[in-house]
Amino acid sequence: MTTPTNPPTNGPATSGDATRAQSGTHTPAPNGATGAATPPLVARRGWEGRYFEDFAVGDVYDHPLGRTITATDNTWFTLLTQNTARLHFDQHYAAQTGFGRTLVNSTLTLALVTGQSVTDVSQNVMANLGWDEVRLPHPVFEGDTVYSRSIVLGLRPSKSRPDVGVVEVRTHGYNQDGDEVISFRRTLLAYRRGHGPRPPALPPLPDSPAAR
Repeated sequence: MTTPTNPPTNGPATSGDATRAQSGTHTPAPNGATGAATPPLVARRGWEGRYFEDFAVGDVYDHPLGRTITATDNTWFTLLTQNTARLHFDQHYAAQTGFGRTLVNSTLTLALVTGQSVTDVSQNVMANLGWDEVRLPHPVFEGDTVYSRSIVLGLRPSKSRPDVGVVEVRTHGYNQDGDEVISFRRTLLAYRRGHGPRPPALPPLPDSPAAR
């Protein structure tokens, strides 16, 4: 079956219809009727992340983005951080190890999974307080894709800063086969709603009423 190249119409097209479709001209509706009004522009805020008041102990966030780690990622991160462990960038050397191939730098895995959690956990962070209980139960290799989730473990007001609260989460990272490759606890200060820095207001759109 072939797919029609033009959408169906309510009736047979006339030669005038075809001419108007090709020229892009518009014929006014009969009897003084007018077409549908152009809907007004409505500004919708994008996702701004969670503030301290938005967390609840026991919440589980399956973070939306996975990331495939390439050989370039692994080599650049290792050399950028002045790590001289050859099993991360020397394939001939790594082939002689028990892994038999190049191993992804574990601090890259830690940085990646922390970054994946930001959209749900710390987009409105004031400061990180620490990472604890970092565990690496399964190796990560070049070409693996890493996914992650976080669980809210604890919440408390800050004793010294009324504009933030303390959030504690446990984050787990998994490869494409569902093997857990990393887990850790992270503690951070999250802004309370209305207290964090704000981005500048964008100018109005040229065709919006506010711009006229």
